Amino acid sequence: MADQSISQTRTPEALPQESGRTAGEGISRRRLLGTAGATGLVLGAAGGAVGHASAPAGATPLASVGEGQVPFHVKHQPGITQPLQARGHLIAFDLAPGAGRKEAAALLRRWSDTARRLMAGEPSAQADTGVARDAGPSSLTFTFGFGHSFFGRTGLEKQRPASLDPLPDFSSDHLDKARSNGDLWVQIGADDALVAFHALRAVQKDTGSAARVRWQMNGFNRSPGATSHPMTARNLMGQVDGTRNPKPADSDFDRRIFVPEKGEPAWMANGSYVVVRRIRMLLDDWEKLSVKEQEGVIGRRKSDGAPLSGGTETSEMDLEKTDAQGNLVVPINAHARITRPDQNGGAAMLRRPFSYHDGIGTDGVPDAGLLFICWQADPLRGFVPVQRKLDRGDALTPFVRHEASGLFAVPGGAAEGEYVGQVLLEG
Repeated sequence: MADQSISQTRTPEALPQESGRTAGEGISRRRLLGTAGATGLVLGAAGGAVGHASAPAGATPLASVGEGQVPFHVKHQPGITQPLQARGHLIAFDLAPGAGRKEAAALLRRWSDTARRLMAGEPSAQADTGVARDAGPSSLTFTFGFGHSFFGRTGLEKQRPASLDPLPDFSSDHLDKARSNGDLWVQIGADDALVAFHALRAVQKDTGSAARVRWQMNGFNRSPGATSHPMTARNLMGQVDGTRNPKPADSDFDRRIFVPEKGEPAWMANGSYVVVRRIRMLLDDWEKLSVKEQEGVIGRRKSDGAPLSGGTETSEMDLEKTDAQGNLVVPINAHARITRPDQNGGAAMLRRPFSYHDGIGTDGVPDAGLLFICWQADPLRGFVPVQRKLDRGDALTPFVRHEASGLFAVPGGAAEGEYVGQVLLEG
């Protein structure tokens, strides 16, 4: 977790043009039912639907969460620069024994076709389950990546990027190897839980005998329209989380997040590297702290996310400010201080996480926390230096536990008529 953000703000200026959340665009399946009138759909202050009346099938839906549509054929794969989605599934696969480059290519071709269809609001090509029949695309996205082990299994070792070398060990790690890494990685996100689940089942069915599931994780975020105005999300600790995330409008955004078009290796042009960490939050311990103590750990006010040095959420943090006793207002080991880019050689990552809750154990302790997902042009200049510094003295460390980890190379988006990873697998 980091102050630059573990999430993204849903402000219009921060959203890339390709995010596609425009009312009235491209719904060819799963049209929402609804009519306006005395007993029709009622919109609250946040534009959210609080009721509906039935209408003839095929009626034009009102502007809604379901209408959001993200294009599949784009420069950068979907699911990287889009706003946080309400529901997410992460799933890693290992190629089956005997499966190689040919089987992997056929699998990526099937996955890409399914992603294109479902993101456009169409049924999948084979035996669609109909789970999301009544919903719009709901900003559904698929993102595909390759793990370090994929290249050895497919005879493509010479194409393995140096940036995909295994992450170093960190002292705060308590990693479960069975829930880490993998040959292939798929991220699914949507603003409707049934749409996301439908996509997950489609991916699993498409896999066939080519690969087997290594691990799978489910996450969530606040639903769009749940707040009265756009604002930065909160994590399960109740902290405003995402204030300093890089924004697509930043002049150096592409340089920090994406591999350049003429970068190495060539098949990673316009791609990115993603670090995935399952970070358990020790909520019972955290909630024993007073609000003031929690704010000292983070370095920001809990109420509005403003730095303890004063101002608003977006105010620059004054690292030198002291109180009447001469103590630093932002503690020296505060999480927000340690993770600032200017305290880490300019290291920056685009964080786009999901919260998770996997039940309550027999000891009464919740298994909950963050599916930390961060994007960067090179993890050795993004995630690694920041995590090393956190390892050396982050006040948040006693309240979190890193339980799973993965690093994946995510190629650029597929051109029309192509599938994701085609340049690597057929080049």
